[in-house]
Amino acid sequence: MTDATPSIRTFPPQGADAAEDALLVRRLHPEAVAPRRMSRLAAGLDLTACLPNGEHSAPIELLPGQRALVPTGLAVAIPAGFEGQVRARSGLALRHGIVIANAPGTIDADYRGELKVILLNLGDSAFEVHHGERIAQLVLARVAMLEPRVVDELPPAERGAAGFGSTGR
Repeated sequence: MTDATPSIRTFPPQGADAAEDALLVRRLHPEAVAPRRMSRLAAGLDLTACLPNGEHSAPIELLPGQRALVPTGLAVAIPAGFEGQVRARSGLALRHGIVIANAPGTIDADYRGELKVILLNLGDSAFEVHHGERIAQLVLARVAMLEPRVVDELPPAERGAAGFGSTGR
């Protein structure tokens, strides 16, 4: 059997744009709203819609079952060893059925393009996304950079290969 001990790689910050203790945010559009916590201990930073003509933009209409890619007008530099997780806002999910289609969406530390959110309407009625509306949350989480290692066998575990529903017995 091949050695199955995980190896961990750490990546130091690269260049002047990397910060180990901050989420660097760049506004790509002057009307973009920087991510912000709505309470002191909130885990997530709210992301807002940034539509092309700002307040004068027509809203994005989401019909039931429809999804849309909603721009935020922001780019970020996430510190090495972290990822950004784009999650639904609980109020939008509860009141309107608006969720993140690929929840949680992952933003890698080396991505520098515009943050966009894939909203999905699971509700019964149309929903309009307006410029400046809070549409999602960004949660920063540590990531273990484990290197995959192919082995002939896996070490034994109590659960073994028991799958779906097996822990509920």
